[in-house]
Amino acid sequence: MNTAMTILGVGSAIALGAMSPGPSFVMVARTAVASTRANGLAAALGMGMGGILFAAAALLGLQALLASVPWLYVALKVVGGGYLAYLGYRIWKAAKAPLEFPASGAQDPHRTLKRSFVSGLGTQLSNPKTAIVYASIFASILPREVPAVLIVALPAVVFCIEAGWYGIVAVLFSSASPRDAYLRYKSYVDRAAGGVMILLGIRLAATAGRN
Repeated sequence: MNTAMTILGVGSAIALGAMSPGPSFVMVARTAVASTRANGLAAALGMGMGGILFAAAALLGLQALLASVPWLYVALKVVGGGYLAYLGYRIWKAAKAPLEFPASGAQDPHRTLKRSFVSGLGTQLSNPKTAIVYASIFASILPREVPAVLIVALPAVVFCIEAGWYGIVAVLFSSASPRDAYLRYKSYVDRAAGGVMILLGIRLAATAGRN
């Protein structure tokens, strides 16, 4: 797998994970709804910074580990693919579960941007599932020997995906119409995302013996 395809594969998997509603999604959406759009965007930047930290940790740790224990590469691909499929199943299963947000009239315009940024970063880093997803994706898709260009490029790509997606969430949920539209079609959106993640996990596990 060449560098461009590796970046595309990792980016696509990270994007699917980011776009799947969870604690981070609800936190940014709540911030945008209960405070201001700027606060929601600050929280999105915090999510992006958390993504950089997860990506850097996964890259540095995996590079050293896989170089010393080659067989672990295959094992992590199988486990990583299985976990992604499981996560997709959980997303599919919870597609009809409602998301609860505060009333639009209960806003706090005095919430500082720094506080929103720290809340976003803290939410990202405190979610153990996010760390597992990153480790699974990186272990499943990266080559056994990670070139320097990927070590530099992937954290930047991850930041753009995480901050970009949650920035979109902040903008949308600070407006009433798009927010109501998502909530109306939530089950269809979640099932589509879950189905894609299940297929991705199966594909990654099935190709465990390849570099």
